[in-house]
Amino acid sequence: MTDHKMIRKAGHFSLQDLRHIYERPTVLELDKSAHARIDAARDTVTGLIARGETAYGINTGFGLMANTRIKAADVEKLQENLVLSHATGTGEPLSDGVVRLVLALKSTSLAQGHSGVRPMVIEALLALLAAEVYPVIPAKGSVGASGDLAPLAHLSAVLLGVGDVRHMGKILPATEGLAIAGLAPMKLQAKEGLALLNGTQVSTGLTLAGLFEIENVFAAAMVAGAMSVDAMKGSDVPFDPRIHAVRRQRGQIDTAAMYRALLAGSEIRHSHDDCEKVQDPYSLRCQPQVMGAALTVMRQAAETLLTEANAVTDNPLIFPDEGDILSGGNFHAEPVAMAADMLAIAVSEIASISERRTSLLVDPKMSGLPAFLVKDGGLNSGFMIAQVTTAALVSENKTYAHPASVDSIPTSAGQEDHVSMATFAGRRLLDMAFNSGAVIAIELLAAAQGVDFHRPLKSSDTLEKIHAEIRARVDFYEEDRYFAPDIEAVRALVATGIFNAHVDELLPSASFGSQAL
Repeated sequence: MTDHKMIRKAGHFSLQDLRHIYERPTVLELDKSAHARIDAARDTVTGLIARGETAYGINTGFGLMANTRIKAADVEKLQENLVLSHATGTGEPLSDGVVRLVLALKSTSLAQGHSGVRPMVIEALLALLAAEVYPVIPAKGSVGASGDLAPLAHLSAVLLGVGDVRHMGKILPATEGLAIAGLAPMKLQAKEGLALLNGTQVSTGLTLAGLFEIENVFAAAMVAGAMSVDAMKGSDVPFDPRIHAVRRQRGQIDTAAMYRALLAGSEIRHSHDDCEKVQDPYSLRCQPQVMGAALTVMRQAAETLLTEANAVTDNPLIFPDEGDILSGGNFHAEPVAMAADMLAIAVSEIASISERRTSLLVDPKMSGLPAFLVKDGGLNSGFMIAQVTTAALVSENKTYAHPASVDSIPTSAGQEDHVSMATFAGRRLLDMAFNSGAVIAIELLAAAQGVDFHRPLKSSDTLEKIHAEIRARVDFYEEDRYFAPDIEAVRALVATGIFNAHVDELLPSASFGSQAL
């Protein structure tokens, strides 16, 4: 059930706010200062119509038909037709968390007084959010250019009483959902359908969801990497602050400090202070360099996404102080697409280096541990095929990591001749985060198994607590057993974000959470 109420000035979400909305039902109210701006923009639209002037999408056709003038008597029908004709999405519906973000982002965009909608349109979106009535939005069908037209049309159609909603996990007709939210089907007026459809809220919501899931993966990967160092009896010298200070890369400096903290006080580490090994393999030694680069990318992407989440991205835009209605291209989602591509590369690399550590752990020549981390090798295969699973998932991620933003395909008879593909760019991040979460889960299992082989020596206090969390769900791998439930149990643990507390100061949603931009 809804457990949190936010009152926010339009365009002033923090990243922490957005993560909260993604993760749990939320009641959102806009501060009262928004109403004057909303009314002024609406008056500008109605004044234009009263004067018989022409503006794109208010009393003209759309796209290639922008030069077609619409009669005053048909202006409202134009908005209804726009919504229904553009509801062409296909595929599985977006999750409740993503739809909550879309509702919140569309509301804060419209409420900034540059869209020309009536207050009741925004209030209806917020009522759906508060009642946990989520429009069923098919995931596929947007190129991320003239806004996320098809998915936002499915959201908008619900306001008309058309389509379906999901409430408490059940699919209901839109009219039933509106009734639950205390609403009736509405008639859209001039500009309102276009304002609802134009915008980057779906691509931004998907990419934010990807960022938040990747944060969970990143935190778990930091912990897994530290535990693997101990399981392999690796050195903590590569985390010495002097090494990272001379390179000056902030993400690298920050992650190295976190590795030092995670490993501090390990009995296993001190048991081999005098070993003859000179250097560890890169997947152990270069963790600050790789994870630090990923962290830097995550922070950069988060900054872009936070800006976009608070932006006005429909078209045309109303500037009531000057009485102007300007047609532009804020709906083009190129910033979101590029941010999503950055995140795709980062999470691909996070999983890639984790797979290499798992490969080290199962190889007795490299680890000094029993082959495939199990006693009685031969009779038992142990972690042999679990490592193969990590290889499969990492290779799948490599294909997903191809940048979506470099693709473009003309639409609308060539009028919309360059598109961002941001919606797919963001959507694929969730698959990549799932894959990577499973890869990290397998490393956590392997590293915990390795630590167990060093008993009675203990790891650091922090890593011992994490080891206990794993062992509370998955027993030591004594002999071969049905393995898949073990992996799923720890993958689900990664997805909860339970590891985030150990590296919270590094995460973008924590770093930006106190800022209202």
